[in-house]
Amino acid sequence: MSKGNKKSAKSKGVRAASSDRVVVGLDVHKRQIHAAVRVNGQEVGTHVLPARPGAVEKFLAPYRAGLMHVVYEAGPTGYGLARHLRSAGVAVDVIAPSKTPQAPGDAAKSDRLDCRDLARLDEAHLLRPVAVPTEEEEADRQVIRLRDQAVQERRRARQRIKSFLLMHALPEPRGLEHWSQQAVAALGTLEIKNGRLRFCLDLLLEELANAEETIAKIEHEMKEMAQEPGHAAAVKALTDHVGVGRTTALQFKTEMYQPRRFSNERQVSAMLGLAPRVRQSGDRRHEGPLIKAGRGRLRSLLVEAAWVWIQHDAEARKVYQRLVHNTGSTQKAIVGMARRLGLDLWRSLVNSRAAA
Repeated sequence: MSKGNKKSAKSKGVRAASSDRVVVGLDVHKRQIHAAVRVNGQEVGTHVLPARPGAVEKFLAPYRAGLMHVVYEAGPTGYGLARHLRSAGVAVDVIAPSKTPQAPGDAAKSDRLDCRDLARLDEAHLLRPVAVPTEEEEADRQVIRLRDQAVQERRRARQRIKSFLLMHALPEPRGLEHWSQQAVAALGTLEIKNGRLRFCLDLLLEELANAEETIAKIEHEMKEMAQEPGHAAAVKALTDHVGVGRTTALQFKTEMYQPRRFSNERQVSAMLGLAPRVRQSGDRRHEGPLIKAGRGRLRSLLVEAAWVWIQHDAEARKVYQRLVHNTGSTQKAIVGMARRLGLDLWRSLVNSRAAA
């Protein structure tokens, strides 16, 4: 470092030279960012910065000559900071929090300590980065995730209505088990003597109608999205697979953005949350429960699509039956089929992008 190298990091004289190796760890929150700076294997101090990309870029300026890497953990603040710093020429990665090594025991925890740990672990090459989506990729993914949230809201609204009917001994209209339009309409005209209960049921029905309307709007947007040049070829390739519809195709494509970042099938299976937890010692090998990762809704869609695949494809049905025989479990067999489906879709996605 230059003349100010022995000063505190809060001193204005600290400046890195091109021969220095500088690593910065950031702990990013809504209102402030804690930054720890390590130079040539030594921590030179910590800073508290405003939660603005421009403020972080300005803070890093004195270190740019020797700046090797900047890291922060993925979280609710998103990827805007990483995209801004990359556009400014800074080597920055967003780290998977679940893969960050943790010290055993109940150690002290604070934002300042977290950023220091990140810088130290990054210097030792012990952190695992995640892929940073572009603004377009993140926006497309948000549409699909918003649909998932709306579907959950609809499910909760339906559960509340059924609980309401049960609690007040009100009859369920015929067809309510499938939530047909006729059954929902019948709830609107259901005779209830108590006016307050009628008021409550009407509000619950209004909540359900709002969720249905939101889902319809999002699915209209998804239909248009599937026809756009950036999606059309991939969606066509994915939906060519038996059991895969537009919703599954779009969810797979938006969650598995930048598919070439996966170098092997094991990484894809782990991302999909369909890789079993393997424990092996000597000649013994045991496959335990799934390593839950990625997007749970995508995993569920792949399992549902795998059932459809089995029912409509004789070759897939043979593979499934063989898996049932080998594992002795229909649950493990269907997970195995969902994993095969996910890998098929990943290969189709890579090929469609290569062709484009």
